[in-house]
Amino acid sequence: MSDFEKTCGAAPGGNRIASAFDHGKAFIAFITCGDPDLATTAAAVRAAVANGADLIELGIPFSDPTAEGPVIQEANVRALAGGVTTDKVFGLVRELRSDVTVPLVFMTYANVVFSYGADRFIRTCSEIGIDGLILPDIPYEEREEFLPICRQYGVKLISLIAPTSAERVAMIAKDAEGFIYLVSSLGVTGTRDKITTDLTSIVREIRANTTVPCAVGFGISTPAQAHAMAEVADGAIVGSAIVRILAARGKDAPDEIGAFVKSMKDAL
Repeated sequence: MSDFEKTCGAAPGGNRIASAFDHGKAFIAFITCGDPDLATTAAAVRAAVANGADLIELGIPFSDPTAEGPVIQEANVRALAGGVTTDKVFGLVRELRSDVTVPLVFMTYANVVFSYGADRFIRTCSEIGIDGLILPDIPYEEREEFLPICRQYGVKLISLIAPTSAERVAMIAKDAEGFIYLVSSLGVTGTRDKITTDLTSIVREIRANTTVPCAVGFGISTPAQAHAMAEVADGAIVGSAIVRILAARGKDAPDEIGAFVKSMKDAL
């Protein structure tokens, strides 16, 4: 067994994602890599994990993050201006995997993967201990561009289901791997006062077609919202609220992020 396997409990590309959902409702934290710098990202990840985060989504900065609202867009701009590159993010993950054992997934955009070389990108994900890949600009019908490579290297290609997926929900759910990212609302990421989508009926259809867990994201920013989403689904995903703390506190953000994550996890 390699040192990596001993440290992380699974071979590179192994399905750590299931472990995020095997002990109750999962709390998933999103952090944009390199905002304000990679050292702060590493500290924020560790603070989130220490306070109960079950899975971490790491955003690789991109110049045109179409699914993101202004909070995460601005984080992308700051990270890119600071010189963050895909290779530097890979280096961050290698360092995190010296002690961080929870599942890690990348959230980024197709152009990032294409420009790096899809085979090289996904192979490197497997080698460094990334368990899944979320590409919000790739519709279900075009996932074959990446799916065979992901399966070759044991990296789960995470499916998204949105309120507009309608008759496609069952089709997407049947082929889902890792977990399903259930988008709570129309539009881009960002905090919302209310989430009014009928998520219960969507989750019912998902569960009729797969045993893969689903977690709700987009708009969750308070413990009450997290609790409500966990009542419906298998977990809650929070991004903009965490990135807003990083924007406000900079290098001093990790402690506050830890406290925030604890309050959200407790609510689940």
